[in-house]
Amino acid sequence: GIKFKLVAVDDVHDASKIPTNYSSLLEGGMQLSLGTVTTLPGKEFKNLAKEDNVFFLTPSASGDEIPEFENGYQMCFADGNQGKVAAEFVSQNFAGQTIGLFYKSDDPYSKGIFDQFKDNLSKDVQVIETSFSDANTTDFSTQISTLKDCEFIFMPIYYQPASLFMTQAKSVLKADATYYGCDGFDGIDSQEGFDINSIPQKVTMLSHFNSKATEGKAAEFIKKYAEKFGKDTLNQFGASAYDCVYALYGAMKKAIEAGKEIPVTISADELCEILKEQFQGGYTYTNGVTGDKITWDAKGFVAKTAIQYVIKEAN
Repeated sequence: GIKFKLVAVDDVHDASKIPTNYSSLLEGGMQLSLGTVTTLPGKEFKNLAKEDNVFFLTPSASGDEIPEFENGYQMCFADGNQGKVAAEFVSQNFAGQTIGLFYKSDDPYSKGIFDQFKDNLSKDVQVIETSFSDANTTDFSTQISTLKDCEFIFMPIYYQPASLFMTQAKSVLKADATYYGCDGFDGIDSQEGFDINSIPQKVTMLSHFNSKATEGKAAEFIKKYAEKFGKDTLNQFGASAYDCVYALYGAMKKAIEAGKEIPVTISADELCEILKEQFQGGYTYTNGVTGDKITWDAKGFVAKTAIQYVIKEAN
Protein backbone atom coordinates (compact mmCIF):
# COMPACT_ATOMS: atom_id res chain seq x y z
CA GLY A 1 0.00 0.00 0.00
CA ILE A 2 3.02 2.33 0.12
CA LYS A 3 4.76 3.11 -3.16
CA PHE A 4 8.26 4.53 -3.48
CA LYS A 5 9.92 6.30 -6.38
CA LEU A 6 13.71 6.29 -6.23
CA VAL A 7 15.56 9.30 -7.63
CA ALA A 8 19.36 9.14 -7.44
CA VAL A 9 21.92 11.89 -8.10
CA ASP A 10 25.66 11.17 -8.12
CA ASP A 11 27.86 13.34 -5.88
CA VAL A 12 31.03 11.48 -7.02
CA HIS A 13 32.26 11.70 -3.42
CA ASP A 14 32.50 15.50 -3.78
CA ALA A 15 30.88 17.51 -0.97
CA SER A 16 30.81 20.66 -3.13
CA LYS A 17 28.18 19.02 -5.35
CA ILE A 18 25.78 18.37 -2.49
CA PRO A 19 24.00 21.77 -2.31
CA THR A 20 23.03 21.63 -5.99
CA ASN A 21 22.11 17.94 -5.87
CA TYR A 22 20.14 18.37 -2.68
CA SER A 23 18.20 21.35 -4.04
CA SER A 24 17.28 19.48 -7.21
CA LEU A 25 16.00 16.54 -5.17
CA LEU A 26 14.02 18.69 -2.75
CA GLU A 27 12.50 20.80 -5.52
CA GLY A 28 11.68 17.58 -7.34
CA GLY A 29 9.52 16.40 -4.45
CA MET A 30 11.87 14.46 -2.15
CA GLN A 31 9.93 13.37 0.94
CA LEU A 32 12.54 11.16 2.61
CA SER A 33 16.06 10.10 1.74
CA LEU A 34 18.78 7.46 1.82
CA GLY A 35 21.28 10.28 2.38
CA THR A 36 24.68 9.86 0.74
CA VAL A 37 26.90 6.91 -0.04
CA THR A 38 30.04 8.29 1.64
CA THR A 39 30.83 10.36 4.71
CA LEU A 40 32.40 13.58 3.38
CA PRO A 41 29.40 14.51 1.21
CA GLY A 42 27.20 13.22 4.01
CA LYS A 43 28.43 15.93 6.36
CA GLU A 44 27.10 18.59 4.00
CA PHE A 45 23.91 16.67 3.30
CA LYS A 46 22.99 16.21 6.97
CA ASN A 47 23.18 19.97 7.62
CA LEU A 48 20.85 20.74 4.71
CA ALA A 49 18.48 17.94 5.71
CA LYS A 50 18.40 19.34 9.25
CA GLU A 51 17.35 22.78 7.98
CA ASP A 52 14.43 21.34 6.01
CA ASN A 53 13.62 18.54 8.47
CA VAL A 54 14.07 15.77 5.89
CA PHE A 55 14.36 12.28 7.37
CA PHE A 56 17.22 10.17 6.08
CA LEU A 57 18.53 6.66 6.71
CA THR A 58 21.91 6.16 5.04
CA PRO A 59 23.14 2.70 4.03
CA SER A 60 26.84 3.49 3.98
CA ALA A 61 27.87 7.00 5.12
CA SER A 62 29.54 5.68 8.26
CA GLY A 63 31.00 8.83 9.87
CA ASP A 64 30.19 9.22 13.55
CA GLU A 65 28.85 12.71 12.92
CA ILE A 66 26.37 11.73 10.19
CA PRO A 67 23.43 11.04 12.57
CA GLU A 68 24.19 14.19 14.59
CA PHE A 69 20.62 15.49 14.37
CA GLU A 70 17.41 13.67 15.25
CA ASN A 71 16.33 13.37 11.60
CA GLY A 72 19.38 11.29 10.58
CA TYR A 73 20.08 7.57 11.05
CA GLN A 74 22.51 4.93 9.77
CA MET A 75 21.97 1.36 8.59
CA CYS A 76 25.73 0.79 8.44
CA PHE A 77 27.96 0.62 11.51
CA ALA A 78 29.36 4.03 12.41
CA ASP A 79 33.13 4.37 12.10
CA GLY A 80 33.48 4.58 15.86
CA ASN A 81 31.32 1.51 16.34
CA GLN A 82 33.40 -0.42 13.83
CA GLY A 83 36.53 0.55 15.71
CA LYS A 84 34.97 -0.49 19.00
CA VAL A 85 33.70 -3.84 17.71
CA ALA A 86 37.05 -4.54 16.03
CA ALA A 87 38.84 -3.73 19.29
CA GLU A 88 36.60 -6.16 21.16
CA PHE A 89 37.41 -8.90 18.66
CA VAL A 90 41.16 -8.28 18.81
CA SER A 91 41.17 -7.97 22.60
CA GLN A 92 39.43 -11.33 22.94
CA ASN A 93 41.59 -13.17 20.43
CA PHE A 94 45.05 -11.59 20.69
CA ALA A 95 45.64 -10.93 24.40
CA GLY A 96 49.35 -10.91 25.14
CA GLN A 97 50.22 -10.71 21.46
CA THR A 98 51.42 -8.00 19.07
CA ILE A 99 49.34 -6.94 16.08
CA GLY A 100 49.95 -4.59 13.17
CA LEU A 101 47.82 -1.53 12.37
CA PHE A 102 47.79 0.28 9.03
CA TYR A 103 45.52 3.31 8.47
CA LYS A 104 45.12 6.52 6.43
CA SER A 105 45.77 9.43 8.76
CA ASP A 106 43.97 12.15 6.78
CA ASP A 107 40.82 10.19 5.95
CA PRO A 108 37.83 10.71 8.33
CA TYR A 109 36.67 7.13 7.73
CA SER A 110 40.01 5.53 8.50
CA LYS A 111 41.01 7.91 11.29
CA GLY A 112 37.60 7.60 12.97
CA ILE A 113 37.87 3.82 13.15
CA PHE A 114 41.51 4.04 14.20
CA ASP A 115 40.75 6.37 17.13
CA GLN A 116 37.94 4.23 18.53
CA PHE A 117 39.96 1.06 18.02
CA LYS A 118 42.86 2.42 20.02
CA ASP A 119 40.56 3.81 22.74
CA ASN A 120 38.81 0.46 23.24
CA LEU A 121 41.69 -1.97 22.73
CA SER A 122 42.84 -3.99 25.74
CA LYS A 123 46.19 -2.98 27.18
CA ASP A 124 47.12 -6.67 26.93
CA VAL A 125 47.49 -6.26 23.17
CA GLN A 126 50.61 -4.58 21.81
CA VAL A 127 50.33 -2.60 18.58
CA ILE A 128 52.84 -1.78 15.85
CA GLU A 129 51.26 0.97 13.79
CA THR A 130 52.05 2.76 10.56
CA SER A 131 50.07 4.99 8.21
CA PHE A 132 49.93 6.93 4.97
CA SER A 133 48.20 10.15 3.96
CA ASP A 134 48.63 10.75 0.24
CA ALA A 135 45.79 9.28 -1.82
CA ASN A 136 48.22 8.89 -4.72
CA THR A 137 50.66 6.73 -2.76
CA THR A 138 51.89 3.82 -4.89
CA ASP A 139 54.79 2.58 -2.78
CA PHE A 140 54.11 1.04 0.64
CA SER A 141 57.55 -0.50 1.09
CA THR A 142 58.27 1.50 4.28
CA GLN A 143 54.95 0.52 5.89
CA ILE A 144 55.36 -3.11 4.83
CA SER A 145 58.82 -3.22 6.38
CA THR A 146 57.36 -1.90 9.63
CA LEU A 147 54.68 -4.61 9.74
CA LYS A 148 56.58 -7.53 8.17
CA ASP A 149 56.74 -9.61 11.36
CA CYS A 150 53.07 -9.17 12.29
CA GLU A 151 50.79 -12.18 11.97
CA PHE A 152 47.60 -10.11 12.22
CA ILE A 153 47.18 -6.70 10.61
CA PHE A 154 44.15 -4.47 11.18
CA MET A 155 43.57 -2.21 8.16
CA PRO A 156 40.68 0.28 8.56
CA ILE A 157 41.07 1.59 5.00
CA TYR A 158 39.31 1.22 1.65
CA TYR A 159 40.02 -1.72 -0.60
CA GLN A 160 41.97 0.17 -3.29
CA PRO A 161 45.02 1.00 -1.14
CA ALA A 162 44.55 -2.26 0.79
CA SER A 163 44.86 -4.34 -2.39
CA LEU A 164 47.98 -2.41 -3.40
CA PHE A 165 49.51 -3.02 0.03
CA MET A 166 48.68 -6.73 -0.15
CA THR A 167 50.17 -7.06 -3.62
CA GLN A 168 53.42 -5.42 -2.58
CA ALA A 169 53.56 -7.33 0.74
CA LYS A 170 52.56 -10.83 -0.38
CA SER A 171 56.12 -12.16 -0.46
CA VAL A 172 57.31 -10.13 2.55
CA LEU A 173 54.68 -10.91 5.18
CA LYS A 174 54.26 -14.37 6.63
CA ALA A 175 52.12 -16.53 4.37
CA ASP A 176 49.82 -17.44 7.26
CA ALA A 177 49.29 -13.82 8.34
CA THR A 178 45.75 -12.40 8.47
CA TYR A 179 44.45 -9.08 7.16
CA TYR A 180 41.42 -7.69 8.98
CA GLY A 181 39.48 -4.76 7.55
CA CYS A 182 36.14 -3.03 8.07
CA ASP A 183 33.40 -2.31 5.53
CA GLY A 184 35.91 -0.50 3.31
CA PHE A 185 37.21 -3.95 2.30
CA ASP A 186 33.88 -4.82 0.72
CA GLY A 187 34.39 -5.48 -3.00
CA ILE A 188 38.12 -6.16 -2.74
CA ASP A 189 37.68 -9.66 -4.15
CA SER A 190 36.04 -8.35 -7.32
CA GLN A 191 38.23 -5.30 -7.88
CA GLU A 192 39.31 -4.99 -11.51
CA GLY A 193 43.00 -5.66 -12.00
CA PHE A 194 43.46 -7.33 -8.60
CA ASP A 195 43.60 -11.11 -8.20
CA ILE A 196 42.90 -11.77 -4.55
CA ASN A 197 43.83 -15.44 -5.01
CA SER A 198 47.41 -14.38 -5.71
CA ILE A 199 47.62 -13.13 -2.11
CA PRO A 200 48.78 -16.00 0.13
CA GLN A 201 47.60 -14.36 3.34
CA LYS A 202 44.09 -14.68 4.82
CA VAL A 203 41.81 -11.71 4.09
CA THR A 204 38.91 -10.98 6.47
CA MET A 205 36.66 -8.10 7.40
CA LEU A 206 34.18 -6.91 10.00
CA SER A 207 30.78 -6.91 8.34
CA HIS A 208 27.05 -7.04 8.78
CA PHE A 209 26.46 -8.90 5.51
CA ASN A 210 27.57 -12.37 4.49
CA SER A 211 27.71 -12.42 0.67
CA LYS A 212 28.16 -16.20 0.79
CA ALA A 213 25.09 -16.86 2.94
CA THR A 214 23.22 -20.05 2.06
CA GLU A 215 20.16 -19.55 4.24
CA GLY A 216 17.92 -16.87 5.62
CA LYS A 217 17.04 -13.42 4.25
CA ALA A 218 20.62 -12.75 3.11
CA ALA A 219 20.62 -15.89 0.94
CA GLU A 220 17.26 -14.89 -0.54
CA PHE A 221 18.57 -11.41 -1.34
CA ILE A 222 21.76 -12.79 -2.91
CA LYS A 223 19.79 -15.17 -5.15
CA LYS A 224 17.43 -12.47 -6.40
CA TYR A 225 20.21 -9.92 -6.82
CA ALA A 226 22.42 -12.32 -8.77
CA GLU A 227 19.56 -13.31 -11.06
CA LYS A 228 18.92 -9.66 -11.93
CA PHE A 229 22.37 -8.05 -11.86
CA GLY A 230 24.95 -10.82 -11.56
CA LYS A 231 27.34 -11.09 -8.62
CA ASP A 232 30.05 -8.69 -9.76
CA THR A 233 28.46 -5.73 -7.96
CA LEU A 234 27.08 -7.66 -4.99
CA ASN A 235 28.29 -6.13 -1.71
CA GLN A 236 27.10 -5.09 1.72
CA PHE A 237 26.35 -1.52 0.64
CA GLY A 238 23.66 -2.65 -1.78
CA ALA A 239 22.30 -5.03 0.84
CA SER A 240 22.30 -2.21 3.38
CA ALA A 241 20.45 0.12 1.01
CA TYR A 242 17.89 -2.63 0.43
CA ASP A 243 17.36 -2.87 4.18
CA CYS A 244 17.06 0.92 4.42
CA VAL A 245 14.09 0.97 2.04
CA TYR A 246 12.29 -1.83 3.85
CA ALA A 247 13.07 -0.36 7.25
CA LEU A 248 11.52 2.95 6.16
CA TYR A 249 8.55 1.10 4.73
CA GLY A 250 8.14 -0.84 7.98
CA ALA A 251 8.26 2.32 10.08
CA MET A 252 5.67 4.04 7.89
CA LYS A 253 3.44 0.97 8.01
CA LYS A 254 3.64 0.89 11.82
CA ALA A 255 2.77 4.58 11.99
CA ILE A 256 -0.27 4.05 9.77
CA GLU A 257 -1.38 1.11 11.91
CA ALA A 258 -1.09 3.41 14.93
CA GLY A 259 -3.46 5.91 13.33
CA LYS A 260 -1.12 8.26 11.47
CA GLU A 261 -2.04 9.38 7.99
CA ILE A 262 0.66 9.35 5.31
CA PRO A 263 -0.93 10.60 2.08
CA VAL A 264 1.10 10.54 -1.11
CA THR A 265 1.28 14.33 -0.95
CA ILE A 266 2.71 14.49 2.59
CA SER A 267 5.48 17.03 3.06
CA ALA A 268 9.01 16.00 3.93
CA ASP A 269 8.68 17.89 7.22
CA GLU A 270 5.48 16.09 8.21
CA LEU A 271 6.82 12.68 7.25
CA CYS A 272 10.03 13.39 9.13
CA GLU A 273 8.12 14.00 12.35
CA ILE A 274 6.25 10.72 11.93
CA LEU A 275 9.43 8.76 11.25
CA LYS A 276 11.33 10.40 14.11
CA GLU A 277 8.58 9.29 16.46
CA GLN A 278 8.95 5.71 15.21
CA PHE A 279 12.75 5.53 15.27
CA GLN A 280 13.02 7.28 18.62
CA GLY A 281 10.26 5.12 20.06
CA GLY A 282 12.03 1.80 19.87
CA TYR A 283 11.16 0.76 16.32
CA THR A 284 12.72 -2.58 15.37
CA TYR A 285 13.25 -3.81 11.83
CA THR A 286 13.28 -7.61 11.80
CA ASN A 287 14.45 -10.25 9.35
CA GLY A 288 16.70 -7.91 7.43
CA VAL A 289 19.40 -8.80 4.94
CA THR A 290 22.06 -7.26 7.20
CA GLY A 291 20.59 -8.35 10.52
CA ASP A 292 17.80 -10.42 12.02
CA LYS A 293 16.97 -7.71 14.57
CA ILE A 294 17.92 -4.12 13.80
CA THR A 295 17.33 -1.23 16.18
CA TRP A 296 18.72 2.27 16.64
CA ASP A 297 19.90 4.13 19.70
CA ALA A 298 19.01 7.70 20.66
CA LYS A 299 21.99 9.05 18.71
CA GLY A 300 20.94 7.42 15.44
CA PHE A 301 23.54 4.64 15.50
CA VAL A 302 22.42 1.20 14.40
CA ALA A 303 22.52 -1.79 16.74
CA LYS A 304 22.80 -5.25 15.18
CA THR A 305 25.06 -8.27 15.22
CA ALA A 306 28.40 -8.02 13.42
CA ILE A 307 30.26 -10.95 11.88
CA GLN A 308 33.90 -11.55 11.01
CA TYR A 309 33.60 -12.39 7.37
CA VAL A 310 36.34 -14.40 5.64
CA ILE A 311 36.84 -13.06 2.13
CA LYS A 312 39.67 -15.47 1.34
CA GLU A 313 41.37 -18.18 3.36
CA ALA A 314 45.17 -18.38 3.48
CA ASN A 315 46.64 -20.33 0.57
